[in-house]
Amino acid sequence: MTQNKKSLYDFTFAALAEHLDSTYYARIVFEQIYEKRISCISQISMKNKKERLNNFDLDLPEVHSIIHSEDGRTRKYILRLHDGKLIESVWMNYHGRYTVCVSTQVGCAMGCVFCATGHMGFKRHLSVGEIVSQIMLLEKIEKHKIRNIVFMGMGEPLHNFDATMDAIDIFTDFRALAIARRHITLSTVGVVPQIRKLIEHPLCVNLAVSLHGASDTKRNRLVPIGKRWDLDELMNVCREYTERKKKRIFFEWTVIREENDRSEDAHDLGKLLQGIRAHVNLIPLNPIKDYAGTPGEDSRIQSFRRILDSYQIPNTIRQKRGIDVAAGCGQLQTEKNV
Repeated sequence: MTQNKKSLYDFTFAALAEHLDSTYYARIVFEQIYEKRISCISQISMKNKKERLNNFDLDLPEVHSIIHSEDGRTRKYILRLHDGKLIESVWMNYHGRYTVCVSTQVGCAMGCVFCATGHMGFKRHLSVGEIVSQIMLLEKIEKHKIRNIVFMGMGEPLHNFDATMDAIDIFTDFRALAIARRHITLSTVGVVPQIRKLIEHPLCVNLAVSLHGASDTKRNRLVPIGKRWDLDELMNVCREYTERKKKRIFFEWTVIREENDRSEDAHDLGKLLQGIRAHVNLIPLNPIKDYAGTPGEDSRIQSFRRILDSYQIPNTIRQKRGIDVAAGCGQLQTEKNV
């Protein structure tokens, strides 16, 4: 972003129409930057452009580096923002269907013990434009249309609620990227007040809640934010979400050997999720340097699944992607940030 100028990617259609005092000119701008992919203000064609767009830019983050996985299906992008801060985005190819994992913050304040981003601490929120520009940049480089977006990169999306929801507005707007809402997943560690705001918000995408423990004692060891909002509060708001939104919630369970992979853990989880429209994603722990835990064994994960099946809770094992380039769940970290 050019100093003293604001990114056009920061604006939802409604916000831009208000700023330009014209839905007509807002439509022209959206068509040119999102459909025609014009990437420079000087190339935009509209009446009184200098007067209307003089204080805007269409700058994209600088690519610091790209790291390719051995199988060629995952690429980790390390991006430099206008202030020098680094973030990471991940491009994944699922047999010709392309998914991008986007970041919403530099670092994270939640402090989950098995998450590399959490060990960075919180640096700052990303702007709407810094979230949207991750998609614009990766589509430009990869030359493929993105089908799915997952808010599972660096940061807690609901800690940066307004920017996250405005970015989703742009992603799903038919005048912008026109990505189906069912193809967007927002992941949260369980910030209860913000989930309540999400219930009232008109935009409805897939919600994933990081659980990892079925008792407060066990969860709080892994997810410190649980000390602020306990499982009773979290489950109550999740139940309300599924009832009001008429959608299931994906519950994320990072499987850690001898920590949360026992039969008793599976039974506790099955009981906890009774009465909630739920789908459990079991995620074998991905290694990071700041946490000594190890992933649960395959045999115990399969046993865990069978117990969840007995409670009639749909479940899957998350496919490992990009582990060799530290692009997997919980591995994103930019050590050079200050």
